[in-house]
Amino acid sequence: MMTDQAYYDRVTEARKRVQPVTYVCYRAAESIIVDGRLEAPSWKRAEWTNLFGHIEEPYIIPEWATRAKMLWDDHFFYVAVDMECPDVWATITTRDEHVYAYDPDFEVFIDPDGDGEHYMEFGMNAINGVYDFLLHKPYDRGGGETREIDWNWEGLRSAVQVQGTLNAPWIEDRGWTAVIAFDYESMEANAPTAHFPPHDGDVWRVNLSRLVRDRANTWTGKDWTWSCVGVYSMHIPELYGYVQFSDQVVGTARVPFEAETW
Repeated sequence: MMTDQAYYDRVTEARKRVQPVTYVCYRAAESIIVDGRLEAPSWKRAEWTNLFGHIEEPYIIPEWATRAKMLWDDHFFYVAVDMECPDVWATITTRDEHVYAYDPDFEVFIDPDGDGEHYMEFGMNAINGVYDFLLHKPYDRGGGETREIDWNWEGLRSAVQVQGTLNAPWIEDRGWTAVIAFDYESMEANAPTAHFPPHDGDVWRVNLSRLVRDRANTWTGKDWTWSCVGVYSMHIPELYGYVQFSDQVVGTARVPFEAETW
């Protein structure tokens, strides 16, 4: 565990190497059906994020493309992801099993009030095996000792669509898509200064990650993120991206990102 000073020194040094990413998240035009597809009108109108890059080195370009979209309504914050992958595979189906230790996965980190504490992690694989937990502090500041593994997004909804054939390495796949709906009620107690649902102009700190594993379950070092962290850790909320919420319905207006970043 680091001292707080060492931790924040690490944040300062990382900020010299990377630039924060931003995204304007619009209100959905219709009720979102969480089916793993990105075919609803709101998803088609929502803008893609930048392509994911390497977690630590901003100039390393991943071999397979990963990109995401975000929306919101009065009940949920939605994240959709599209991941190229020539061999889609997964094994874990039990809730809160450590998917990231066994399977390739997609992960979402959310810090609604941006205080760097009491942030939430979600992960899933290509057969919709999911886990979620709450961290009161980052690991380097002792967060592992207080991590709540049994914490859940009680209203969570998630779904996957595979563009190919799951667990069939002899058949080349295109990849897989996923849609996740994060309910606000599960987040409120851990972000008392944030608004649920968000108000127009509110900003959350969010990062998205794709962890690649091979079938031998070896560590590949292929951790691709929406916002490059600059160090090999997803547990530095001060280096997450910025999501600015707009009350405009998606596709009806183009709102500039105006919030301050680091």
